[in-house]
Amino acid sequence: MKSLLTKEELISFEEDIANCFNKAMIKAPIHLYSGNEDNILAVFENIDENDWVLCSWRSHYQCLLKGVPKERLKNDILAGRSISLCYKEYKIISSGIVTGVIPIAVGIALDIQRRKAKNKVFCFMGDMTSESGMAHECIKYCINKKLPIHFIIEDNEKSVCTLTRETWGLETLTFEGSLSEYITYYKYISSKYPHAGSGVRIQF
Repeated sequence: MKSLLTKEELISFEEDIANCFNKAMIKAPIHLYSGNEDNILAVFENIDENDWVLCSWRSHYQCLLKGVPKERLKNDILAGRSISLCYKEYKIISSGIVTGVIPIAVGIALDIQRRKAKNKVFCFMGDMTSESGMAHECIKYCINKKLPIHFIIEDNEKSVCTLTRETWGLETLTFEGSLSEYITYYKYISSKYPHAGSGVRIQF
């Protein structure tokens, strides 16, 4: 999918949302991206308009790259819907529930396979989510059933309170370094914003 947005435009959008949040114009949680622009643009080079994209509460970039108009997206974020942005007409679903979209992504992929359709599912998740039982079961099921799905694991080392590797007692994450037909793993440094919020105004 050829992006109509540049790296600079993605960054500018998040900066605008951060500014709105700091002015108390947003009365709900936000989760901002920073530092992964090149990675996510590369992923979207393989995503077509008719493909489904499912992601977590951090989904502003995915929505923009899937074609959701900037003003519509911004208005929905201002209305407090940042962690649950869903646009059926653009085939993008996000959820504020940890692992919430993963089984949904599997179901969509299974439906595509049964209908012998040509589109595909792309499911984004964070590093902590990737170590959950739900993620492991769904990924293994999809590989075994050869479903038309690809999982993208974004490692920003920003679990809510504890580092992922420390939480699970791992030196290396299960899918760390993966690059295959079913999994893309990438790690990026995100020092501009905290796990949630913009780092200036307290959320609640």
